[in-house]
Amino acid sequence: MTDTTVPDIFKAYDIRGLVESEITPDFAFAVGLSFARFLELEREPGTIVIGEDMRPSSPELAEAFSAGAMSNGMDVIRIGLASTDMLYFASGKLNLPGAMFTASHNPAEYNGIKLCKSGAKPIGKESGLQIIERFVNEGSPIPMRNMGIEKQQNMVSDYVTHLLSLVNVSEIRPLKIVIDAGNGMGGYTAPEVFSRLNAEVIELFFELDGTFPNHEANPIDPKNMKDLQKAVLKHKADIGLAFDGDADRCFLVDEKGEMVNPSDLTSLIASRELAKHPGSSIIYNLISSRAVAEIVEESGGKALRSRVGHSYIKSMMAETGAIFGGEHSGHFYFKDFWCADSGMLAALHAIAALGESTSSLSKILKPYQRYFASGEINSKVSDPTTILALLESEFGSKEDATIDHLDGLTINTPTWWFNVRSSNTEPLLRLNVEAKTQAKLARMQADLLALIRG
Repeated sequence: MTDTTVPDIFKAYDIRGLVESEITPDFAFAVGLSFARFLELEREPGTIVIGEDMRPSSPELAEAFSAGAMSNGMDVIRIGLASTDMLYFASGKLNLPGAMFTASHNPAEYNGIKLCKSGAKPIGKESGLQIIERFVNEGSPIPMRNMGIEKQQNMVSDYVTHLLSLVNVSEIRPLKIVIDAGNGMGGYTAPEVFSRLNAEVIELFFELDGTFPNHEANPIDPKNMKDLQKAVLKHKADIGLAFDGDADRCFLVDEKGEMVNPSDLTSLIASRELAKHPGSSIIYNLISSRAVAEIVEESGGKALRSRVGHSYIKSMMAETGAIFGGEHSGHFYFKDFWCADSGMLAALHAIAALGESTSSLSKILKPYQRYFASGEINSKVSDPTTILALLESEFGSKEDATIDHLDGLTINTPTWWFNVRSSNTEPLLRLNVEAKTQAKLARMQADLLALIRG
């Protein structure tokens, strides 16, 4: 493994790259060996749980990783096909470190590895990935010790039982639900979950197929939601659910076929969780709608603002005891799910709220829709630092403006706010704008993009 390819494969929160040229069985073996070495340094348990998604390369890569870990004396539990949140469940339930073979929403030619410590504790760049990367680069020696052993364990039934113990859907009214699994792992887990609900389910693209023949399993891109939107209207469904490739994220469509802003779902789940745990802390990332913090405070909770990214939110949850966290990207984190994210658990909260009410989903969510948002707009730039300084100079002097640099540049005023931050992996600036009126949003968006794009 050469130094030139590895840094591009090790991302901020996981390992991800092209199959055959970057993510190979030899590479997976080296990561398994290095992960075992890292776990030994961390005094972690001597068994690793391994799950895999439906991509054609996942079984072979998981096999090689397992061999690498066992060569370093680690035992392995293979749970087979799994969503990423099922791997987190296994890591939490068994209190063992874990590895999930998936490239999430990336196209078919990619694969990757998400790693965690025991209890589903996250491993990101600052919390272990850099060390594992260094071990891979150096070439970890295979020690003279007994080989570990590998066994199989099916966790699906336990996973579903745990989810349904966290959200009461036993007494909901009959619902019609359309689910777009995008040929990803939702097609494996959803039937197990929804067979226990009072619901008629219309299935879209449930066949497990890592070549994604229908559309990319990336629901944050509106073009991948069109099939679901049409099906909700055609079948007169109460709600539509779309999962990404490894089913750790979930996006909603209401009964009108309209996409639901993830901030609205964050607000809904936050208010439900605060009803059970009054006065608790809720985490939202800094590009969530301003409405989220308002609703948390109005519901008697404490709103905590975080940087974008799961490792930051999970760490903040552990530090503060927060009961729930939500991100604009469709990741939702739950204290009673080992602070890990679960798209399925978020979906169950939405279904419970809908099933307990006689109202439609759009009416239930209406109180949370207080502002107009741009969504994330990406721009290719050659010099992000200069542009951020220009934006701060231009907009930071506005009346009542406050500035912070928690994650990129955020400027807040009573009638609008925006955040601009650099991508971790590409030469891009990511812009999010929100305003009290549609007209103000349009003006701010145009002015900001004019400066960003020159």
